[in-house]
Amino acid sequence: MENILPKYNDPLFSILLIVGLGFIIAVTVYIWEVYSKQKEHNSLLNFLEKFESSECDINTKDLIYEEHMLTPLSTLAKAFEHNGEYQKAIEIYLYLVKNIKEELPQLELMEHLGNTYFHAGFLERAKTIYLDILSKKPRSPSILYSLEIIYEMMHDFTKAKETLLPLKTMGKDTTSLEAFLELETLIADKKISKEDKSNRLTELYKLYPSLYRPIMEQIFRNDHTKAWNIFDENRIEDILDILWFLDNEKLDMNIINTYESLKVLYYIKGIEDILSQTCGIFSLDMLAIAKKYGYDKGELYFSYICNNCRHTFPVSFKRCPNCKAINSIKVEEQIAKATTQNDNSLL
Repeated sequence: MENILPKYNDPLFSILLIVGLGFIIAVTVYIWEVYSKQKEHNSLLNFLEKFESSECDINTKDLIYEEHMLTPLSTLAKAFEHNGEYQKAIEIYLYLVKNIKEELPQLELMEHLGNTYFHAGFLERAKTIYLDILSKKPRSPSILYSLEIIYEMMHDFTKAKETLLPLKTMGKDTTSLEAFLELETLIADKKISKEDKSNRLTELYKLYPSLYRPIMEQIFRNDHTKAWNIFDENRIEDILDILWFLDNEKLDMNIINTYESLKVLYYIKGIEDILSQTCGIFSLDMLAIAKKYGYDKGELYFSYICNNCRHTFPVSFKRCPNCKAINSIKVEEQIAKATTQNDNSLL
């Protein structure tokens, strides 16, 4: 018996032992990896089941997936999303995410899926998908930016601010977003008085002059006296629509008589009786001169352009409805014939 079994000090026995242990460890690791991937895949399928809908026109249940289908189906989903057919795009993205095994393209498709839900207005679903992506890939700036916007739209400003922390650690400049969230938090706070809110908004403007327009709009609503105190003639075109539609009881004639641009503006509106000189703003000067020579049917109409994506909107915004940029609004005025309706005050 002793001649059959290798001795413990036999080198061959040590080699066999090492090889055997290595084989057992390799098999165990392989089995565990397969099990983990299958478990993760099943978890993903269970997660995606929450988003399935029977309302879609596209039937993907009987469609057998093949690798060459990824690019054309992704392109088709993007086309549906671009055309506003969000449910069709969602159904295709869900199908692709379920059938793709590689993690990187799977996460990219999940981001597209979250973006589609976001654009369709399903904020809670988009948030859930973004959080799931971050659990697997925490350093995702685009996901963090989108999640911040969702929390902001939900008025959960505390969590919105929390999304900025990892962005800062990645070296992203979040100064404008921090200022914007401070403004939104202050505006949404119902516990402080209008006077206190106006004081804080004034201090916020001193720190962040880029917020001039939204701060002036808010202070004019709360305390027009404080708004006139921080009026800046060099930025009158940023708030021209606000001043145009401002109620008469909120006017400060002492301030108005100090600046030529305001005197021209309120000459057109019928508040000032005399036009002494023009102000250099083409639309105001044209209407003022026309009125001086007897034509008082002129009116200003406003549109709002995003300096980032160049889209035009009929109503004002603080964050672009299209590209979600902040501090990007440009007020553009147009001269037109006045209508009898004049009840469209912004404040």
